[in-house]
Amino acid sequence: MAKSVGSFLAESAQDAANTCRGGWRVLLEKGPSQFQFWIIALCIGIAAGFAALFFRKGIHWLQSTLYGAEDLTKLHSFAYTLPWYWLLVIPTVGGLVVGLILHHFTPDGRVRSVADAIEGAALHEGRVEKRAGIASALASLITLSSGGSTGREGPVVHIAGVISSWVSDRINANGITGRDLLGCAVAAAVSASFNAPIAGALFALEVVLRHFAVHAFAPIVIAAVSGTVINRLEFGDVTEFTLNTGTALQFYQELPAFLILGGVCGLVAVALMWTIFWAEDMANHVQDELRMPRWLRPAISGSLLGILAIWFPHIIGVGYETTSAALTGQLLLHEAVVFAVLKVIAVSITMAGRMGGGVFSPALMLGALTGLAFGMIATAIFPDVSGTTTLYALAGMGAVAAAVLGAPISTTLIVFELTGDWQTGLAVMVAVSISTAFSSRLVDGSFFLTQLERRNVHIAAGPQAYLLALCGVSKVMRLTDDPKAAPEARCWEMVAEGCYVSGNATLESLMPMFEATGEAFIPVVTVVAEDASPALLGAVFHVDALRAYNKALAETAAEEHS
Repeated sequence: MAKSVGSFLAESAQDAANTCRGGWRVLLEKGPSQFQFWIIALCIGIAAGFAALFFRKGIHWLQSTLYGAEDLTKLHSFAYTLPWYWLLVIPTVGGLVVGLILHHFTPDGRVRSVADAIEGAALHEGRVEKRAGIASALASLITLSSGGSTGREGPVVHIAGVISSWVSDRINANGITGRDLLGCAVAAAVSASFNAPIAGALFALEVVLRHFAVHAFAPIVIAAVSGTVINRLEFGDVTEFTLNTGTALQFYQELPAFLILGGVCGLVAVALMWTIFWAEDMANHVQDELRMPRWLRPAISGSLLGILAIWFPHIIGVGYETTSAALTGQLLLHEAVVFAVLKVIAVSITMAGRMGGGVFSPALMLGALTGLAFGMIATAIFPDVSGTTTLYALAGMGAVAAAVLGAPISTTLIVFELTGDWQTGLAVMVAVSISTAFSSRLVDGSFFLTQLERRNVHIAAGPQAYLLALCGVSKVMRLTDDPKAAPEARCWEMVAEGCYVSGNATLESLMPMFEATGEAFIPVVTVVAEDASPALLGAVFHVDALRAYNKALAETAAEEHS
């Protein structure tokens, strides 16, 4: 017995020694590169944090210059004292400037935002457009300063993407590294914008990268913390909103009300998204029918916003004053309902006019107003088992924002970090879960993914949907001189029948042809001139296409689970 115990201890010691030697070898081989990557992540986090800070300070400076308000937290109240024509002129001129910037510096006159960062992560190895991104940031800054009714998170996310893309190009980063650097930049920018390091890190993982790989977690957290430090050095450790005390959930009998609130907020979030998309389609139709120059479109939207702001100046800008009023119960029921409807209209006008900005801050405001209105009704019907109306406003703020972003985890945390109230987590989580589950059935997962689907960029369904678009037929086809090439005579027969693809096609267009024809291969041709006969390059075999697709899926799975 003693011998067996001794043998066991000796074997255990040997195993431990082997483990230590293996760990030391890994540390020597991979430690320096890992450390270098974390240093790069830290630098990107600092750069993105400063970019978000300068963007926020730029909005404050330009907004105070245009409107003359000393305290921008009370901008909406101050706007009531301004002449009506000033409220009309500022957003109109701002829209005109935005239109000229986008016309000259973007190929399509469209502002880049979070959806483009998601597309860059999925389809472009973590890269985003740099020239269009910088122009979009400038356009969004002018929009938010001159009366546009959107948020600042969309522009700062794309600014961060521009920074990480520049770094990725300098170091020739591959797809995995480029995506990780993009996640670091986004995490830092969001953290710096809202003083929310936990939510910033999870936002990058949940919304932009759309996975929670362990290898990406550490550098993203490092970047998020660095971005938060930049914010706190300027503004201190303060929350965006200050709540009244006494918002704790008093009775478990009240939980069913938050389930119902979640369903209502899901409907409100879907209504917001559908209204934005409808307004965008309508604006496209009007622009085409009137043959309107694209630089004029933001100016017209600015004029409409100015007309609305004459009577309802609370729609100006991000809207934190109104959101704070809702969270502290300073609004009446009819005010909450009217302001919510007007906010949806104002956001739709801004987005349809391609003026720039994000949807997260408007979703927070709309959710707080919805929650407050619901809470006033609920507490009036069941006063004996109800808490405060501000608790419903807090839960509604998280529920609408989570449904719009399609990010229940990071949105729940960002609500806590924006308010500093961690005692009401149960109510917020219940409302967020219901609203997200409900809204995801009516749109393609989130506002951003639905935007991409409307551009025929299929990311919402996951890698199995968009990986086909990343693999060109030129990479998997067998050339005509290949020993195992397809019979050339049969290829020309299929070309004559119209069964072929061009050399720049992808597997996304090729795979349905295999399903429809049942053929073992599809010819690949190229057209030199319009009046010339096509030249046969080769053919793609079904088995080769499936092999390439499976390889891409395996690489994606390995990245997401590493």
